[in-house]
Amino acid sequence: MAKGLKSLVRLSEWNVDEKRRQLASVLDEMAAAEQARDDLETEVLKEQASAQDSPHEAGLFYGNYADNVINRREEIRQLIVSIDARVVEAREALNEAYREQKKYETVEKNRVEREARELAQKEQQILDELGLQNHSQKRVNSD
Repeated sequence: MAKGLKSLVRLSEWNVDEKRRQLASVLDEMAAAEQARDDLETEVLKEQASAQDSPHEAGLFYGNYADNVINRREEIRQLIVSIDARVVEAREALNEAYREQKKYETVEKNRVEREARELAQKEQQILDELGLQNHSQKRVNSD
């Protein structure tokens, strides 16, 4: 039983670590999507500045660029929403794995404590028996 329980504890620890890695991966994706959004906004500011510097050329190209930016913003927004849902799922999975790990660790801790109490009781019984035998031996020798 003890070996099986220790294996369950190790397996649950590995499961928690795996869930942490999965959450980290999804958070990295979120950071990349947010960076893409920020980079797009920086690019828009640069293009707007260029358009102000040469309004004649901007009149020809900026309209198409603006339409493209609107589409890219929406794609990034949808990506962030999608990743956010995956972050929530990954956090829930991690929390569940952690709760399961704690259950196994608690059971293992209780088992170890129970075995320690049982061993202490057995040792005390042996000591009590030795004390009784010693006392009986002294009574026999003194008579």
